[in-house]
Amino acid sequence: MRKSMDGFIHLVQHQLQLNPFQNHLFLFCGRKCDRMKALYWEGDGFVLLYKRLESGQYQRPMNAEAVRSITPQEFRWLLEGLSIHQPKAVKKLGFTPSL
Repeated sequence: MRKSMDGFIHLVQHQLQLNPFQNHLFLFCGRKCDRMKALYWEGDGFVLLYKRLESGQYQRPMNAEAVRSITPQEFRWLLEGLSIHQPKAVKKLGFTPSL
């Protein structure tokens, strides 16, 4: 977790082969899984957020194959130290049901 903003931008561009200037939030977790940094392009500059859990660990993907997009609700769960896989959570419908 020693990387600065420029280090994370370089990582996103060259290692992940993604564009950091898009409207995406990139999350990075430390080895101990108790610290997380988030990189976000706000249109006129980057925002770098840092959070350290005082107890517990983040439930994050452990390999590159498990990396994926998450919903805003899953992001909130992740920041709270919860797993993004909440089996009892009600899933949002992708359509409007007819009555």
